[in-house]
Amino acid sequence: MKTIYENESTPRKDGYRMPGEFEPQKRIWMLWPHRPDNWRDGAKPAQKAYANVARAIARFEPVIIGAKPEDYEAARFEMSEDENVLVIEMESDDAWIRDCGPTFVVNDEGGVRAVHWHFNAWGGLYDGLYFPWDQDALIGMKVADLAHADRYRPDQFVLEGGSIHVDGEGTVITTEMCLLSPGRNPELSKEDIEGYLREYLNVEKVIWIKDGIDPDETNGHIDDVACFVAPGEAACIWTDDEESPFYEAAHAAYETLSQATDAKGRQLKVHKLVMPKELTYMTQEEVDAVDVVEGTLPRTTEDYAIASYMNFLIVNGGVIVPQYDDEYDELALDQVREMFPDREVVGVSTREVAYGGGNIHCITQQEPRANA
Repeated sequence: MKTIYENESTPRKDGYRMPGEFEPQKRIWMLWPHRPDNWRDGAKPAQKAYANVARAIARFEPVIIGAKPEDYEAARFEMSEDENVLVIEMESDDAWIRDCGPTFVVNDEGGVRAVHWHFNAWGGLYDGLYFPWDQDALIGMKVADLAHADRYRPDQFVLEGGSIHVDGEGTVITTEMCLLSPGRNPELSKEDIEGYLREYLNVEKVIWIKDGIDPDETNGHIDDVACFVAPGEAACIWTDDEESPFYEAAHAAYETLSQATDAKGRQLKVHKLVMPKELTYMTQEEVDAVDVVEGTLPRTTEDYAIASYMNFLIVNGGVIVPQYDDEYDELALDQVREMFPDREVVGVSTREVAYGGGNIHCITQQEPRANA
């Protein structure tokens, strides 16, 4: 497929835009977890959780899972009973396709293309989570080719898909904590970064939320904090517990969104989504089952996982929502149902995914359906 470099064109110049996640989708892409220094017990529990997420999505649309060659047979067997899931061989360094995979863009004539951002494992040599990341850096190219999509490639610009959420009508939400991180694009100003977002997402307005809730793993991705649920409508995490480590970030994000207008001048309607009542910790036994490798952050029983119900995925006719065996699990599902009255809301137990540093939105990437 054709590669379109920065000096040749951009989605904005060619009339392409990133659609909202709530717009029609063709399929979902995933990767199969495998790193023993990130996932406990050789990633077997995480693989079960990923498989359950894939099965939930497959009720609504097709899923393609990329597995390392040595994991292909086992992954294929795990998913063999679901005809709507295809497992293929694909090398990767880890399994967060939202961040290392491409962002798809569409035009009004039925065209679908992909933006292949630069990826450096959430901070490169400054504060990245692992090295090397060369296989993850190729995922954007591989997925674009398999999707038969021409690929935009910025000359520079590090970005992860979990750091942005768009409404498909000219507005993007992101966090200063992430996009202004020294490990991403230190040579670029805030205005320069906005310029890249405008050119490659085809947006008019950037809504900056100051902080995310995950400073150590992703430098505060937006998909744990807020998202668009429809044009003019956003969702935001919320807690009334002043002792919660997420209290200040949640209230500040809600205030920012409540006062914001989108690219079309609409005052945003903001839905609150509860955080789990209890913090999510690994047990000592679970910690001991994660390999300790030089250059990676070791797990401890004192570090809580970033367990956010906001890290859900919108699919055709449904919403797939994390569940943590928490008292507020059902409340979260009810609140998501209020946001999406015309979609089926499905909860999937994903504590194992949270242990690895993300959740359902982080391990998936939607390919939109052509508009024509």
